[in-house]
Amino acid sequence: MLESGCEGAGELAEQWARVRGRLRTEVGEAAFRSWLKPLTLVGDRDGVVRMAVPTRFMRDWVSGNYADRIRALWKSENPTVGGVEIVVAPPAQKTAASQDAGPMDSDQPREPAPNGAAQTAPAPAPSERAHGTAGSAANDSGLYETPESGGFDDISAPLDPRFTFENFVVGKPNELAYAAARRVGEADAVPFNPLFLYGGVGLGKTHLMHAIAWHIRARSPRKKIIYLSAEKFMYQFVRALRTKNTMAFKEQFRSVDVLMIDDVQFIGGREATQEEFFHTFNALVDQNRQVVISADKSPSDLEGVEERMRSRLGWGLVADIHPTTYELRLSILQAKAEEMGVAIPAKVTEFLAHKITSNVRELEGALNRIVAHATLVGRSITLETTQDVLHDVLRANDRRVTIEEIQKKVAQHYNVRVSDMSSARRARAVARPRQVAMYLAKQLTARSLPEIGRKFGGRDHTTVMHAVRKVDELRATDAAFAEDVDLLKRMLEG
Repeated sequence: MLESGCEGAGELAEQWARVRGRLRTEVGEAAFRSWLKPLTLVGDRDGVVRMAVPTRFMRDWVSGNYADRIRALWKSENPTVGGVEIVVAPPAQKTAASQDAGPMDSDQPREPAPNGAAQTAPAPAPSERAHGTAGSAANDSGLYETPESGGFDDISAPLDPRFTFENFVVGKPNELAYAAARRVGEADAVPFNPLFLYGGVGLGKTHLMHAIAWHIRARSPRKKIIYLSAEKFMYQFVRALRTKNTMAFKEQFRSVDVLMIDDVQFIGGREATQEEFFHTFNALVDQNRQVVISADKSPSDLEGVEERMRSRLGWGLVADIHPTTYELRLSILQAKAEEMGVAIPAKVTEFLAHKITSNVRELEGALNRIVAHATLVGRSITLETTQDVLHDVLRANDRRVTIEEIQKKVAQHYNVRVSDMSSARRARAVARPRQVAMYLAKQLTARSLPEIGRKFGGRDHTTVMHAVRKVDELRATDAAFAEDVDLLKRMLEG
């Protein structure tokens, strides 16, 4: 039932509908959709109107940024209203007022999908330690658009509501990157341009980029933000060239407040894309717009990228994320278990932190598997069941060979430079060791052919296939060559 001390339910709901309409006009569609649309009317008592939001995060934000204006607008509708109180109520629990509030209340936030994916329905911003309750961004594209920024939702990638600063576990390997990302998210002026984050796969670069975007959106909902991968940037540029619409492409990318490009190493070797990215980067920096970049290597080590581009990328702050330590992996597992609401025995988390050292993504995936197994099969989580469920992962982590290790070992064996593995040189003395390294990468790692090709100077997957076939043929006909390859394989596996 609607709580009401001085007004009937229908009259109070009508006043709220008018207040909502004025708020929508004043703050703009993007901010309204993100923060004010989820508000539902609970009622009023002793001149204080009570409003409900789905999460504590939203309650704190709305109370701090919109409560005074809501009170002022409501007071103009009803002089007896003396205050507004924002409370937390689960989004599924609709009040009687929300049932009667008319068409504007018919699109309240839905419960999010279990996997935390972005939804088509409007949803709240991520809460602290969100347990799958965080919704999508202001639109499904991951871009926070203003009413006049139409078209951006087609080019920006979705943001993961789980990837917030509150959900990022900080340790010595990532403390600099975290502090820098937090500074960018909280600063009113651009602190350093660009922020360049680099590190291996699954160490948290993408998480921090999403967290920056979420935080900027929370502080400045009307800012235009584009987040996308370097490959998507390249695709958009090529499409603009094909449709002879490069001016619209330039205007879209150069009119944003924050540009975030993930995995920038993939523009290596693409001269036209590098040229456009270079000019876009310079235009945004000149306008004092924030640029955030991530890659798997530092700017100076990026292969196939022009010197002037590497120099520009190193202008601001370069922050690396080191491989995880045992203590950090243990903290991540404990935080993830707490987030899932599952009690994991200390022996199990310690075992996983010791055994799975490759990256955070695989570590969390292992935890998800044992929790899912316990839930579906009905067995308790023990060290024995963990070893049984994760036998394949544990075996792979006993000795994991990287492509970088393979390249170094092969280069050392054949007395060539490691850089030759990614160079364009086609001399036999270089091409044959490169083919051997590709062959061993296919044999000893779980990387796909396109991934292997990218590690060898951005080569196509068909080049890797040719290298594998060629090495197989030579091993069958040349005993000395086969002995060389087998020796390298044993050395890497050992």
